[in-house]
Amino acid sequence: MKKGFFTIMSAQFFSSLADNALLVGAIELLKSSGAPAWQIPALTPMFALFYVILAPLVGAFADAVPKGKVMLYSNGIKAIGCLLMLFGGHPLLAYAIVGLGAAAYSPAKYGILTELLPPSQLVKANGWIEGLTIASIILGVLLGGQLVGPRLSPLLLGIDVPLLDTGVDTPAEAAIATMIVLYLIAAAFNLKIPRTEAPLQPLSSSVLELVRDFGQCNTRLWKDKLGQISLATTTLFWGVSGNLRVIVFAWAAAALGYSTTQASSLVGVVAIGTAAGAVIASIFMRLDRATNVLPLGIGMGILVVGLNGVHQVWLAVPFLIVLGALGGYLVVPMNALLQHRGHNLMGAGRSIAVQNFNEQTCILALGAIYTGMTRVGLSAFTAIGVFGLGVAGLMWLIRRWHRRNCVVHKAEVEHLLAIARSDCH
Repeated sequence: MKKGFFTIMSAQFFSSLADNALLVGAIELLKSSGAPAWQIPALTPMFALFYVILAPLVGAFADAVPKGKVMLYSNGIKAIGCLLMLFGGHPLLAYAIVGLGAAAYSPAKYGILTELLPPSQLVKANGWIEGLTIASIILGVLLGGQLVGPRLSPLLLGIDVPLLDTGVDTPAEAAIATMIVLYLIAAAFNLKIPRTEAPLQPLSSSVLELVRDFGQCNTRLWKDKLGQISLATTTLFWGVSGNLRVIVFAWAAAALGYSTTQASSLVGVVAIGTAAGAVIASIFMRLDRATNVLPLGIGMGILVVGLNGVHQVWLAVPFLIVLGALGGYLVVPMNALLQHRGHNLMGAGRSIAVQNFNEQTCILALGAIYTGMTRVGLSAFTAIGVFGLGVAGLMWLIRRWHRRNCVVHKAEVEHLLAIARSDCH
């Protein structure tokens, strides 16, 4: 791997670490302020909001500006969201601002991989970056849980700044203030990311033209016989995974009587399994064989339903690890295949923006459904059952879709697989 790759990895780690710890801090802030119960699951769709609204803009912006600078600006926006959450802004609005920074960050983070590395290293690079991202999810959720817990929060609240009243008076606020420091560390790594040789693409001043261009890119990827399968799979995976973190908090409270701090450890357990699956996939999977993992998505959905039968922590831990491992092994090769097809069909930033648009639209839709179920009083067990059956059924349909492509469009699929195979050598 090139030297700049590890700088990107470091920046991604600290930025993602803060994102995930902030989720726990925001949940505790809502709980401690007596907010309605439905606002907690609403955090996930609010974070996804700007991914959907600004999708036509952020991809083009990532292709028009050096991607290291885009990542730097994005971390600054995330820090502003934290400040807004600390000093009077509604947590849902402030978390949406953090989501705005994340929406701008993602096309640059993944797009620079296709500029910096050859196609033969994309699966391996995705394994590394997904594995490290999952590690940051584990540590971030655990860190957030500890920062709002009874051990670390008194230490943070005991820190005094001379001649300055910070207004940080609760464990949740102390945790959120810590996130600003992590975003600044990520920004320092962003300054060291090398400029690639990929030419910058001019950014149109017409919003309508950008929207039209984005629509054409989205259509192009959905029409591609491999792009459509990988895009459908990653869209569904992240739609479910994005909401599952919040659902696990509710499930842990209902099934095990866990607090926010205790539940955060179980979210970390899922991420451990996902990291293991991602690393294994990066070692054993090849780009041209990525579609072989589709049946794992069906198994993942069935396991989500099975979570309703788990009521002891000794059973929950291995169960959640296996659930996460299936997801990690599924998403890494499908992500790599999607990036490969997107890079061949359009600019790297535009490709990732299309991917983010579809994935975050799914997160937004499923999050809205779960929030609605919470508002009308349905339990976490019902929500988990709906999510699990939905992902199993949809993955079965996606697998049938790909098998039909292999029959009806056999020549085209074989040609695209041959391109992937040749690019791996």
